[in-house]
Amino acid sequence: MIDDGTGLFTIGELSRSTGLSVRTIRYWSDEGALPPVARSSGGYRLYDAASVARLELIRTLRELGLGLDDVRKVLAGETTVAEVAAAHVVALDAQIRSLKVTRAVLSTVARRGSTAEEMTLMNKLARLSAAERKRIADDFMEETFGGLDTADPDIRTRMRFGLAELPEDPTPEQVDAWVELAELLQDKGFRRRMRKMIEFNAADRGPDVPAGTSLWFMSRLVQLAGEALEQDVDPESPEAEEVLGPLLGNADRAAVLERLESAAHVEMARFRELNALVRGMEPLSAHRAEFAWVVAALRARPAR
Repeated sequence: MIDDGTGLFTIGELSRSTGLSVRTIRYWSDEGALPPVARSSGGYRLYDAASVARLELIRTLRELGLGLDDVRKVLAGETTVAEVAAAHVVALDAQIRSLKVTRAVLSTVARRGSTAEEMTLMNKLARLSAAERKRIADDFMEETFGGLDTADPDIRTRMRFGLAELPEDPTPEQVDAWVELAELLQDKGFRRRMRKMIEFNAADRGPDVPAGTSLWFMSRLVQLAGEALEQDVDPESPEAEEVLGPLLGNADRAAVLERLESAAHVEMARFRELNALVRGMEPLSAHRAEFAWVVAALRARPAR
């Protein structure tokens, strides 16, 4: 307080009493957040006790990350602290989501040893809007099922609704899985393999085959193979035919093998795993061992 009986403070005295630098106080004053109440005879800015309280409020708001525009509005009574805080929470949530995406991309780059070009692609994929992510899924579905009207509709429905959507507030692990899933959905080789699998399904279905039959067949095949594995049945043994025979009947074993191999490739298993990870769920079993057993059994007796 200056020694003139007015009870006013210079910037230097405010600095000493608050711990804020003279430069900071002067900047806030220049920006209109802390206007002086008077000037000394020498032209120095002077502040009163209310200015000290105002200065503490400015410091608190700034430490919470509010910009000077919002600070001035609060001080001028144009908005309340609560209103500004609510708006700031929304902004912080968006910033946190962006930081999670950034962290996920950088973690993936570090783990893969990615090039600059790969990093740029991953960053773009991770930051796609919901509409852009939907377009990727729709394009994949069209290229896989387009024109194949006789394909089992239950497969189409399960696959479309099985394509995971990135949550509004994803974890780094979910972003990481989504980036890999988006890359896979756009991979031409993967799309060709998925298309071939659906072409096989469409060719095998007659007009009177109920929807869901294909899914039931694969589920039953996995179940039988699982039981055979538990009983240590050798896929090349005669006992393997006893396992598969009732289900396959007179079907062309070579054709069944070709179709099974198209549905049991490694990328299809990874596709299922990634969708589960994006949802934040534990991936379901890909039944690799069961499919491998059936493939080995069919290869041992392709002409039956």
